[in-house]
Amino acid sequence: MVLPVRARGKGVMDWTAFLLSTKLAAWTVVLLLPTSIFIARHLAWRRYRGRVFVEAAMALPLVLPPTVLGYYLLVGMGKASPIGQAYETLFGAPLVFTFEGVLLASLIFNLPFAVQPIQRSFEAISGEVRDAAACCGMSPARILWRIELPLAWPGIMTAFVLVFVHTIGEFGVVLMVGGSIPGETRTAAIEIYDRVQAFDNAAAGAMSALLLVISLIAIVIANVATSKADIGRE
Repeated sequence: MVLPVRARGKGVMDWTAFLLSTKLAAWTVVLLLPTSIFIARHLAWRRYRGRVFVEAAMALPLVLPPTVLGYYLLVGMGKASPIGQAYETLFGAPLVFTFEGVLLASLIFNLPFAVQPIQRSFEAISGEVRDAAACCGMSPARILWRIELPLAWPGIMTAFVLVFVHTIGEFGVVLMVGGSIPGETRTAAIEIYDRVQAFDNAAAGAMSALLLVISLIAIVIANVATSKADIGRE
């Protein structure tokens, strides 16, 4: 049930929607970054037939209109889909129009924002560095942990910021997959849209300003962290 703006309080910020957006962004970062590191590393150093098509498929969320991507995710996770049926069998509830469904959609539409900057950082690492570490007897896991990840840190930090900020501000995909259910799928971006539709510019402006400040702070932190990492390598 969607409450009218009057019932929610005109001119009052909806902190529930803001906290839900923050929760969605945090879970997306936690689940997506580790996976993206291994995908990016694989794409950076492996050459095989069809690699260009894999990279193109991962970049699709960057160019597809959010409503188009949201439609395909809605169909792919709906009750008639194998994924939707399997989820409902296991948990007794549909996947779409739930926080879990929105989270799965968030992982998919944020994939290129996480993979691409990390991949570029891995590609900048000289293969001679890895070969020298291997000659010194370091295992692949130790090379990744002690050498590759510290050198790829700027890309990882950039991916963190892009995924977090993009998730907080995402509108089209979240609306298509999750709708606007209070406390479940109504994120800050959807709440801003609802407030504008209700001519509640005070609340819409306050929430927009808050998201703007958070995005700016996140970018500044990322820039400072990557600058320090660059200085440390020099």
